Amino acid sequence: MGDEPLRDPIQERVDQEYQWGFVTEIEADTIPKGLSEDVVRLISARKGEPEWMLEWRLKAYRAWLEMREPRWPNVHYPKIDYQDIHYFSAPKSMADAPRAWTTWTRRSGAPSTN
Repeated sequence: MGDEPLRDPIQERVDQEYQWGFVTEIEADTIPKGLSEDVVRLISARKGEPEWMLEWRLKAYRAWLEMREPRWPNVHYPKIDYQDIHYFSAPKSMADAPRAWTTWTRRSGAPSTN
């Protein structure tokens, strides 16, 4: 086999250029990456949640801060950088949202972002 490193077929697939042609260009309201109490408050405000829901989310966030990530035997993955994730993104206008999403939000009672 020589000195060539082994190739990971999953990583090769992930690194491939997207080839199927489906793209949805939607102008989005996306908050900056990172997670903090301010981000939790911002998400709650953007969603128009009541105060009790914000307090519940803050309590959960504070509990999460005290948790240690489990270490599973025989499961290996890179350390998750929780500060490198966007925790909220929504279409700026429901007119930009795909029809299926609009139908789902109406039927489910989920709040819209209009």
